[in-house]
Amino acid sequence: MSEGKSGLFTAEDGRPRCFWCAATPAYRHYHDNEWGFPVTDERRLFEKLCLEGFQSGLSWLTILNKREAFRRAFADFEPVVVAAFGEADIERLLQDAAIVRHRGKIVSTVNNAQRVLELQSECGSLAAFAWRFEPAPKSRPKRMTLEALKALGSSAESTAMSKELKRRGWSFVGPTTVYAFMQAMGVVNDHLEGCSVRAAASQARTQALPLKDAAARKPSK
Repeated sequence: MSEGKSGLFTAEDGRPRCFWCAATPAYRHYHDNEWGFPVTDERRLFEKLCLEGFQSGLSWLTILNKREAFRRAFADFEPVVVAAFGEADIERLLQDAAIVRHRGKIVSTVNNAQRVLELQSECGSLAAFAWRFEPAPKSRPKRMTLEALKALGSSAESTAMSKELKRRGWSFVGPTTVYAFMQAMGVVNDHLEGCSVRAAASQARTQALPLKDAAARKPSK
């Protein structure tokens, strides 16, 4: 395995990829098949936003390695189920060594599930809400170089989404966390120039345009 100054590395299969997924095959699978690809499914979106909150202060690989445990612990991130969790559930989760046992983040996940239900009632879906913050092409870097990526810890759009979520009572949704969510759900494609997956993510976004545009057009109720 080799790594270049471009921020890419080449694994045994000969394909160049973004440097950050070099650690394990599971990390590369996530990079190749999920990160930067468009998502409109409600459960998957809620899961991604929650896990980005849990990742705060930790590595994403740590969270990825625990993802199946998180899914078991939080009822596969079905918002209506998690929204009904009570204090006994929170205490149970605090004893679950397979997840991140952080009371604030666990309580936040339950709170945010309740906020999802409110948002769905008002906006139609979490997808409809999130895709409205897709940045205009002119606001994006012309080339996604390593330097450009390093400058994108947050954005005007992630700051705006974070502010709106906080106004609605969400927690653990700062601009940096929200930008990571936008990367994970494909609102932005931050695969580096030269990454073998960048074109596939772009194509998936193009193919998903009717779906995500329909989500974004859902009227408020």
